[in-house]
Formats: sequence, structure tokens, C-alpha cells
Amino acid sequence: MAKPGLDGHDRGVKVLARAYRDAGMEVIYLGLRQTPEMIVNAALQEDADVIALSILSGAHMTIFPRVKELMTEDGMDDVLITGGGIIPEKDMGELSKQGVGKLFGPGTPIQETIDYITHWVQTNRWKE
Repeated sequence: MAKPGLDGHDRGVKVLARAYRDAGMEVIYLGLRQTPEMIVNAALQEDADVIALSILSGAHMTIFPRVKELMTEDGMDDVLITGGGIIPEKDMGELSKQGVGKLFGPGTPIQETIDYITHWVQTNRWKE
């Protein structure tokens, strides 16, 4: 989990990180002001199942595609990229077309995000 760019509002992502941990997930929160390169490098080093970004700055149409591009370059096709923040529905649709997973807006129940991530990982990452 990371807060890319210059966005300094991290209360929500910290709440989610704790909820995911409490749900049994191993969570690594990279903190504020992460670059796409730092995020993907950390995910590679940790063999992450999921990269989750919290973006409230309006830079989602730049950051998500760049992270996805770096993931593709590094062969991370079996890693989910998801996240949330202030992202208009139209942009969510465009990002989905580019291979970004489901994105969540303010007020989304935490359990909905947990269920989505858990289902995705079980279906796509832990195939038998």
C-alpha cells in the first residue's frame, strides 16, 4: 500500500492497512510521497500479491498507468493493482481498460475492498 505523489492525506490508507492486517493479510505500507518506481520495486522485493494505491490528489490518470507500465515491464502480470481515492467514474472506466483493477471511492465499506482483494488473489494468484 502506498500514497504516491505529493498527496499528504494518509488517514484513510492507514485505516485500510490496519483493517487488511486484521483480516489476515500481510500488509506493507510504504508511506507518503512514493514514486511509481519505488512502489513497483518494493512490490517486486516483497513478492506482493497486490499493489494498492491511495490517491486523493487528482493524479490518478498519471500514476496508475505509470505503475501498471512498470509492472508490465517487470513481468508482474499476476499482481493486482487496485486502490481508491477521489476518482471520477469515467476515469475508473478508463483505468480499468488499461488493466487497473477495481477502484474504490470515499465511503466504500472496508469489507467490500477486503472481499474484492481476497477473491482476486484466490482466483488469480493462488491458482491450483
